[in-house]
Amino acid sequence: MNRFFTSESVTEGHPDKVCDQIADAILDAILAQDPNAHVACECCCTRDFLLIMGEVTANAEVDFEKIAREKIKEIGYTEKGIGFDCETVKIEVRMNVQSADIAQGVNGSMEYSDTNEEFDRVGAGDQGLMFGYAGNETEEKMPLAITLSHKICKKLAEVRKSGLLSYLRPDGKAQVTVEYDDNGNVVRVDTVVLSTQHDESVTMEKLREDVKKVVIDPVVGGYIDKDTKIFINPTGRFVIGGPAGDSGLTGRKIIVDTYGGFVAHGGGSFSGKDPTKVDRSATYYARYVAKNLVASGICDRCKIQVAYAIGRATPVSIDVRTEGTGVVSDEKITEIVRKVFDFRPLAIISGLKLNRPQYAPTAAYGHFGNPAYAWEQTDKAEEIKKLYQ
Repeated sequence: MNRFFTSESVTEGHPDKVCDQIADAILDAILAQDPNAHVACECCCTRDFLLIMGEVTANAEVDFEKIAREKIKEIGYTEKGIGFDCETVKIEVRMNVQSADIAQGVNGSMEYSDTNEEFDRVGAGDQGLMFGYAGNETEEKMPLAITLSHKICKKLAEVRKSGLLSYLRPDGKAQVTVEYDDNGNVVRVDTVVLSTQHDESVTMEKLREDVKKVVIDPVVGGYIDKDTKIFINPTGRFVIGGPAGDSGLTGRKIIVDTYGGFVAHGGGSFSGKDPTKVDRSATYYARYVAKNLVASGICDRCKIQVAYAIGRATPVSIDVRTEGTGVVSDEKITEIVRKVFDFRPLAIISGLKLNRPQYAPTAAYGHFGNPAYAWEQTDKAEEIKKLYQ
């Protein structure tokens, strides 16, 4: 019997994503001055108000308010009188120095005094578990539902910013349901749900016709058939949106950020965190490992879990599962992973060059699937092949 799976994404103007993008823009500005900075920046926003808060230890001087206003402008909240715009929004900053108790575990791991190895010098910034995934379902080696949802939302922003659909406003979201056969192969797209903010001048009839023509059809067209259900602004008008319509918070779209619910999530968010936070760096690395495994041909899809103890560099566990698609056993693949990949935080940071500005672009339309990101490269695939062939 066929099964159906659904994922959603949101546009860069969604209030939660506004917060994520500001937090990562601040992180980038700090890392540009101090690559070894420790940053945990959070934001929350509502009508006419933005709060920037968190902890930072860095040899850097940045203008938090200026960065936030520039990012809000870039997103597209420039119109006065809609409840949230880059010029009139009230901004409060509450950034503190990082806790010394946390810093002692990060700056000097428990293992370093015994091994004196450079990559043991930095311990995990917290305990926790992280997941990575890759599969052959799409060119990006991502699940189709989240891939299409991201592309729809990105297309919405593109046609808004280009002026093609000038009546659109920044807030919006998309949801895609994919039908699979008994063997897990994609059959078709069953349902597309899209809601987009707009100004008062446009009718629902025109908006629905335009959005289907210039957004949904170009992105999803090859997967649509006569039975596909398409719902555009199903409740009607969506004039009041963004932070003026709903409050926003950093880290509240972690399923959008990763795999759309297709696999488990450890619970940690990414935006505003420097790479010593394994919530971010180890999740990126788990994706990197999974994608290299799939690219090597050792399996068609795989899920990786890694877990850490605060202050320790070496993970407490690494688990690899291929759902029966591996050409060798999962135990053998796990052995190969341990030989080829180093999950210690400093090794991850060094290998993927994570201690440099690069994070603001990740804060919208997903952290995975973009070939520009270092953790999306498959440079270890050949080395993996030599160990199993």
